Amino acid sequence: VQLQASGGGLVQAGGSLRLSCAARGINFRLYDMGWYRQAPGKQRELVATISSEHIVNYTDSVKGRFTISRDNVKRTVYLQMNNLKPDDTAVYYCNTNARSTVWWGQGTLVTVSS
Repeated sequence: VQLQASGGGLVQAGGSLRLSCAARGINFRLYDMGWYRQAPGKQRELVATISSEHIVNYTDSVKGRFTISRDNVKRTVYLQMNNLKPDDTAVYYCNTNARSTVWWGQGTLVTVSS
């Protein structure tokens, strides 16, 4: 199983980025997917999840600003991030639990300048 995340970068506060995570080695449509992030000196935290039935959940701090979605044909999960804040600065990881194993992408760095 491979999860390849991309789309991070440097953006000013109030800007937008879209992260992508392409999955290989799993029957993508069957599995829930998630985005996590880890800021410097902090623990990794859950940002958003999307189930195989497209049910979504968000941590409170990103509600109304971030949108998680998935394209089962492209086997990709997305995280659209709008109105970014400096506190959103972190390495963002995609994640799934497949075949009784938790899989992580390599992470993509998002830096929001004030």
